[in-house]
Amino acid sequence: MKNIAIGFIASTILSGPAVAQLLALEKDELTLGFIKLTDMAPLAVAYEQGYFLDEGLFVTLEAQANWKVLLDGVIGGQLDGAHMLAGQPLAATIGYGTEAHIITPFSMDLNGNGITVSNTVWEAMKPNIPTMEDGRPQHPISAEALAPVVESYKASGKPFNMGMVFPVSTHNYELRYWLASGGLNPGFYSPGDNSGQIGADVFLSVTPPPQMPATLEAGTIDGYCVGEPWNQQAVAKGIGVPVITDYEIWKNNPEKVFGISAEFAEANPNTTLALTKALIRAAIWLDENDNANREEAVEILSRPEYVGADADVIAASMTGTFEYEKGDVREVPDFNVFFRYNATYPFYSDAIWYLTQMRRWGQIAEPKTNDWFDETAREVYRPDIYLEAARMLVDEGLAAEADFPWDSDGYKAPTPAADIIDGIAYDGRDPNGYIDSLTIGLKSGESADG
Repeated sequence: MKNIAIGFIASTILSGPAVAQLLALEKDELTLGFIKLTDMAPLAVAYEQGYFLDEGLFVTLEAQANWKVLLDGVIGGQLDGAHMLAGQPLAATIGYGTEAHIITPFSMDLNGNGITVSNTVWEAMKPNIPTMEDGRPQHPISAEALAPVVESYKASGKPFNMGMVFPVSTHNYELRYWLASGGLNPGFYSPGDNSGQIGADVFLSVTPPPQMPATLEAGTIDGYCVGEPWNQQAVAKGIGVPVITDYEIWKNNPEKVFGISAEFAEANPNTTLALTKALIRAAIWLDENDNANREEAVEILSRPEYVGADADVIAASMTGTFEYEKGDVREVPDFNVFFRYNATYPFYSDAIWYLTQMRRWGQIAEPKTNDWFDETAREVYRPDIYLEAARMLVDEGLAAEADFPWDSDGYKAPTPAADIIDGIAYDGRDPNGYIDSLTIGLKSGESADG
């Protein structure tokens, strides 16, 4: 069906007892990309539960080899949209790396990442970690426990190498945040050196998520930051130990987004709304009734066409727990959040946090005003589209009015110091003040060396 008319018509497509409203779609056959990670779940669920079809969308989901291939696919039009690192639409829009205007009308999840080290590194860290009464390590584990290990590597002339998934990934920034909070310098970027290793104590490099465990096992890296299930895979294989989750680094931090080109959104406004509606419904399903659907979600994700890891490995973090050392299983009910806490709303303050980290480490080389951060966030994050889609779902009886932040100005309340590993509060309304409060990193008035 090709129909460029704006507005929507009544449809008899049903989802439960409620009647969905079928928009007059500009494009109804879509190819969407993803990386094999647990947090692609909203796409798989929207497909498997029929939410895309309810909106009149005929969707093909295609796994991508890595994040660069995925982004290039969206920019080049081979993909109509994709599961993306939150930093990708921002970086592309400001011209860091491949330049293109990418937007997001939907944030895919909160939390979901971890930092894993090799067994050898873990054994060296353990003497530096306080223990609880039962003898287990006390969490959260500070990077201060890693610092003597890094120093011993340096003394013996060996680099300490860690993997992250992409230069503008949450994982890069979370790993850097954790290291810096423990006094370790993860290195800087500059216009003349995009390695990110200028002045580094710990050397970070890119490894695609599914390859992390094998790369660790081969000894190429000493640890990594990645999304699930690839931390739990290291535990299952007995090759590494997750030392901290991103929930412990920054409670309820934003993670992936659904990205489309601005050109696609402009040419296909109703299709964009339909996609957003389907994804919101998927996120609701994933979290509703106190995560009652998670076991079914685990089974879906374990299929080879999606994540393709063993169901037990995916379930280890998807169903309210997280395993650190073998047998050290702890309750982490909010490790994967898909809808509650307004997880799907694309907050400007979330976008600005990513921009502050790009600025902190030199990917944004020159000083920027607070207004610049706000304007850039508004170019990329589109809560207006999100709320229009949410209003339709509420009117159709497919979502609850109370579940959406209708009156939000796009900024969350400041994250309190107690919810962040370094004890420094974050206020998206004052990005330069936040940058200046961080101990390691460029300050607001400094430039990255060329």
